[in-house]
Amino acid sequence: MKTLTISAVSAALLLAGAAAHAQGSPMNYQPSPYLGGDVLFWELDQDSGRDFDSTGLRLRGGVAFNDYFALEGHLGTGGSDGNVELDYLAGAYAKGIVPIAPEFRLYGLAGFTEVDMDVGDESGFSYGAGAEFDVAPNLAVGADYMRYLDESNYTFDAASVGVTFRF
Repeated sequence: MKTLTISAVSAALLLAGAAAHAQGSPMNYQPSPYLGGDVLFWELDQDSGRDFDSTGLRLRGGVAFNDYFALEGHLGTGGSDGNVELDYLAGAYAKGIVPIAPEFRLYGLAGFTEVDMDVGDESGFSYGAGAEFDVAPNLAVGADYMRYLDESNYTFDAASVGVTFRF
C-alpha cells in the first residue's frame, strides 16, 4: 500500500512538473537530468525514550525543468544504532530553486517519503532545504536538511552532504 502511495505521488508530481514546464518555461530550455550521491546523517528522535542516530548513504536523482523547478527522488539506506537500523527510505519531491549567483543555488523540497526501519515502517509528508555550489560546469557540491517523517511520537530527520552530476 505504501509503495502504491509513493508511486501515485510520484506520478502526480511528474504531471505537475510537466504542466509547469509547459506553461512557464521558455521554449528553448531543455529539461536537465541530474544524479547525486550523499552521506546521510540520520536521527530518530522519540518523544519518550532513547534517541537513535547513525550514518548511511543516499542516492538522489531528478530532472530540472528550468532554473527554478525540479522533481527529485531519494533512495537511502544504512546505519544502525542499537536496535534501530535504517533499511531504506524512498521519496519523491517537488524542488523549488532560488539561484543566488550563476554557481550558487538555495532550494526547498516538499513531497512524500516512505521510511522502513527495524522498529517499523511509516510514510508521510516530508520537507527540507539545502544549498548547492558548482565546482565545475556539470559538478556541484551541496548539503541539505530533511524532515522525512513527523509523527505524533517521533521525528525522523537527516542532514546530508554530497555531490551532484548534471547531464
